[in-house]
Amino acid sequence: MQGNSSSGISRTVIWLMSIISGLVVANNYYNQPLLALIAEDLHVAESAASKISVLTQVGYALGLLLIVPLGDKLFRKKLILIDLILVIAALLWMTFAGQLWMLYVASLLIGATSVIPQLFVPIAAELSSDEERSSNIGLVMSGLLLGILLSRFIGGIVGEIWGWRAMFGIAAGVMVVVWLAVYKMLPELTPNFTGSYKELMQSVFKLARTQPILQLASFRGAMAFGSMCALFTTLVFHMEKPPFNAGSSVVGSFGLAGAVGALAAAKVGKLQKYLDINRIIFYSLCIVLGSWAFTYFAGETYWGLIVGVILVDLGVQSSHIMNQTNYFLIRSNAVNRLNTVYMVSYFIGGSLGTWLASIAWNIAQWDGVCFVGASFGLLGLIAHLLFSKKVNSTS
Repeated sequence: MQGNSSSGISRTVIWLMSIISGLVVANNYYNQPLLALIAEDLHVAESAASKISVLTQVGYALGLLLIVPLGDKLFRKKLILIDLILVIAALLWMTFAGQLWMLYVASLLIGATSVIPQLFVPIAAELSSDEERSSNIGLVMSGLLLGILLSRFIGGIVGEIWGWRAMFGIAAGVMVVVWLAVYKMLPELTPNFTGSYKELMQSVFKLARTQPILQLASFRGAMAFGSMCALFTTLVFHMEKPPFNAGSSVVGSFGLAGAVGALAAAKVGKLQKYLDINRIIFYSLCIVLGSWAFTYFAGETYWGLIVGVILVDLGVQSSHIMNQTNYFLIRSNAVNRLNTVYMVSYFIGGSLGTWLASIAWNIAQWDGVCFVGASFGLLGLIAHLLFSKKVNSTS
């Protein structure tokens, strides 16, 4: 797979993977600004509707665990094309589902099948030079995070104008276009694992048990993402109350504020010229924790929430890119399986943050959510301070 880049992967392919990553991962997040609309339409409690977000993230973790390792065993282009057909089917089910349990199942399936970006990241890491690995991963990941953030904005707008079902129907149509783009433009890569599926999965768990750098990166990633999910899942409930009394489109527009942080974080790899990976991660986790000061103390104002959203996205995305750069330095051809361990942990953290934040909302409203989010950020920072030097010195 040669191109116009000395790294062995063309900029065209990197940009293609970045754009598709954003479009595919967006499927997981359209629901967040729509939860209040879904609860109202189906006459269910907000806490019942919020389980849609939890199940989508649980589904994503399952897809990461069961599907992404196949990138080492199967031809990746064929795997991606088959997976996209399943994504389209799950989105159509969500569009036409009439009962809450059907939405739960459809959400689980949407999450499980929308894992294609995590097949792209190892491609970028595997085919990049050491000098360009961070920037190429950063470009793919910036597409992914922009997809997460802009999906909330688009979901909120579409939901308010045409209703929440329209958003999932539109998403299914977009996935048809993505399928055609992958079929026409994505090069094929040869598999690098010849054993059975059982042996493949056993090797995933072996990596999780035996690689300290991967273990620490996975915990840091889980805590940071859990912190961000705590904010975004409950933001819609916070803002539909006084003093905001805002609709889903206003809540979704906070994704645009987060996009500022996401775009800034895409350049974090350039800081490696001046700082080592551990120090960049330390500063990133401090930003995640610091974002909650604005979210809590100025949480009744638009400016406080906007600053909090920008900072939490900047911190989470920066630490995420550097976590991935860190464990992709492990000399192994098991790039998809390394990514599986990290990303499964990452989205388990997101699911946990969403779940605990919804409980905290019911008990203590916004104060409870801020406590949960700040606690996740603090745990990630403590683990980094305690173990980062030891882990890197013994590897």
